Amino acid sequence: MNHNGSRWIDPAPLEVARPRLPWWTLLPRWVKVVLSPIILAWLIGWTTYQVGRILWRYPLTMAVALLAGWLDAELGHLGLLWVLTGTAAVLALWWWRARSSFQRFVLPQARTEYRRVAIYAGHWRTVMRLSELVKTSRGREYRPKLGLVRSEGWRDRVRVRMVKGQAPEQWELRASGLAHSFRATSCRIRVRKPGRLELDFVHRDPLARAIPAPALASEESAVDLKRVTVGRQENGKPWRLPLQGTHVLGVGVTGAGKGSLAWAVAWALAPALRSGAVRMYGIDPKGGMELGQAPEVFRSVVFNNGEEAVALLEEIAAEVKQRAERYRGFLRSWNPNTGDPFLLVVIDELADLLAYQPDKNLRERANRAVQTITSQGRAPGVCVLGLVQDPRKEIVAFRHLFSTRIAMRLDEKAQVDMVLGDGVRERGAAAHEISEHTPGVAWGKEDGKREPFRARAFHITDHDLIELVEYVTGVPVRRADVLPFPARNDSDGGAVA
Repeated sequence: MNHNGSRWIDPAPLEVARPRLPWWTLLPRWVKVVLSPIILAWLIGWTTYQVGRILWRYPLTMAVALLAGWLDAELGHLGLLWVLTGTAAVLALWWWRARSSFQRFVLPQARTEYRRVAIYAGHWRTVMRLSELVKTSRGREYRPKLGLVRSEGWRDRVRVRMVKGQAPEQWELRASGLAHSFRATSCRIRVRKPGRLELDFVHRDPLARAIPAPALASEESAVDLKRVTVGRQENGKPWRLPLQGTHVLGVGVTGAGKGSLAWAVAWALAPALRSGAVRMYGIDPKGGMELGQAPEVFRSVVFNNGEEAVALLEEIAAEVKQRAERYRGFLRSWNPNTGDPFLLVVIDELADLLAYQPDKNLRERANRAVQTITSQGRAPGVCVLGLVQDPRKEIVAFRHLFSTRIAMRLDEKAQVDMVLGDGVRERGAAAHEISEHTPGVAWGKEDGKREPFRARAFHITDHDLIELVEYVTGVPVRRADVLPFPARNDSDGGAVA
């Protein structure tokens, strides 16, 4: 009771929720007896499943633990110590003498199990809650389930089962936060099947170093125009660029490595160029600063954006129409049995022809010719490899005709979607984050494939270009020697000594 002038206050009435017992506790005793065998069988099955799941996810850890326990029981602590010491010595010797086989057979599984426990399983619940990927309904928490984890050295592939009602877009919006939470540089989201995702947590760049050009192929049969090897993907597989039946648009700022891509294509086509099965045509509006390094590999090459360049494009456009007329009723697409060579048109700076040309007549003619080739040239065996810095529609209004697109280093986020398509940046294609110290690195996307890929083109040096010209033409190349600039004599007033 509260008395006047007293400093004591009556406490509020205690409010607690009534405990709710599980429904099965209210069942009659005879029902529990009848259901007990079923419940026991379910418990055995559930326990077996959990043990099997642990053995499936941590086979190396469980095998080592069981073997160590058995050896300790049979040999004692000292015997176990000697066995562990000998095993460590054998593994160290294996690592020293055959590192490649050790990395292939031993290291991946050990690294996978360690990273699953130390990086993902221990922090999964907390990260899901803080990332707002957990849902609550009627007091029950629904959390995405962590699936298989595979560590490949440079990335971790983590499979996830989403909560009912979630969408991949929710995960894409939180990809950056997930990457930082799990100590990765980036996180990419891929949809495996309905309700299942695969997260790529990248923590090392396998394309940080330049990739030297491989040896030139000796036989024309090694050239597959549908799979031309121009570099290596970040997963270690060859980067095979399709040329037949497509057109390729490469976009990147100055110094991004667009020239490396063009020369890597020429390097891969060298046997076919030598035999004449493939003919390359080039247009370099920058005065030949790029394609002029090895003009001998081209059937024809123009070093401006004027009348000569437009005439070359119109000649190829006319060839496209002539081939279509010859093939009508006989072929639906070009193949080597036609006797016609495959034509590859390399345009080093597409914008100079289509947008920056001050002569309106030449600009319109160039646009019509390029549109004719890109819209009708795939079936007759003609491919355009267009390289450009600015991907805006005002520059290349018909970029949709290039079914294979490559985004090298770009300046802005919006440019990634301009080049590769809407939503590709959210799936991990961060071309705007490519380092300026890694020219040739690119994100690519092929028509009909949802997921982009990251790769790096071969680094073709000046010495490689000399070898390429000699291989294609069969004539030794003699380049002019660059002499040092004469020194000046300060005592003679700066005159050349």
